[in-house]
Amino acid sequence: MKSIFASCFLLCIALVTLGYAQNGSPHEIRKRELTLKDGTRINFLEAGRSGLPPLVLIPGWALPASLWTHQIDKFSADRLVIAIDPRSQGDSSKAELGNTPEQRARDLNEILTALHIASAVLVGWSQGSQDVAAYIQQFGTSSVAGVAFVDSPVSAGPAELEENKQWSQQFLGRLPVYVDHPSEYCAGMARAIFKKPHPELDVNEVAVHCRKTPVPTGVTMLMMDIFGVDRRPALAKIDKPTLVIASAESPLLESQRKMAAVIPNSRFEAISGAGHALFLDEPALFDAALQQLLDKSSKAQSEPRKP
Repeated sequence: MKSIFASCFLLCIALVTLGYAQNGSPHEIRKRELTLKDGTRINFLEAGRSGLPPLVLIPGWALPASLWTHQIDKFSADRLVIAIDPRSQGDSSKAELGNTPEQRARDLNEILTALHIASAVLVGWSQGSQDVAAYIQQFGTSSVAGVAFVDSPVSAGPAELEENKQWSQQFLGRLPVYVDHPSEYCAGMARAIFKKPHPELDVNEVAVHCRKTPVPTGVTMLMMDIFGVDRRPALAKIDKPTLVIASAESPLLESQRKMAAVIPNSRFEAISGAGHALFLDEPALFDAALQQLLDKSSKAQSEPRKP
């Protein structure tokens, strides 16, 4: 069966309308599934249609694409918007291998090819920032119209242990809790990513999505995300409009500020009063910053190339 999928993956895209998209949403959000060449099924949400450069939203570790629902609604009026459940997350296949930003970047390249997206604005939140950096490191920026790194610096790989020593020690100290008590860990994380109450959001459901990632896979993802590869060289390749946006309370705020300083044509913004999921805690401020990036990206694409 996998070989059949592999030979026709461009055609094997299932399309289902999400029930919640019909409740007050101005744009229909569709749930789709695409089977990659290696048989991995990737779930993603989609709204809008071709127009301005598509917007591709990548969530953080073990978190679902549905957290981007507000942004899908907001920005799909004039462009295609996609939010992805990366492999081993949410409703996508749980893979034994390839649970690294580098493989997820190759998955992203395959997804964009399958959907005939020639150029997109890539938005990576938390672990998703590593996926975006890994994509640029492998494929350059010819298919990138703009970039947004959301509340995460690009990893320094093994050097992270010295670059952000205190944060790394705290992170590693929490891993045994995840391994021994994954349900409690996921429930705690689902609450900790927000600084503000969200009565419209089922936080318990967020924790349930976290538990969909098998614990050994989740540990691999975390270690490869943060300590596996130095992805800072990708920053020098970025020649498209870039937004680095962070919670002002982030323990890695200065690392993000420094990252923005080395990316040409980039803008740094820190949002006060927001937690890690700043696009949900302060959606108006986040959306305004992202809209500026989209406008800048569209303008850059419309300008004639210099000889």
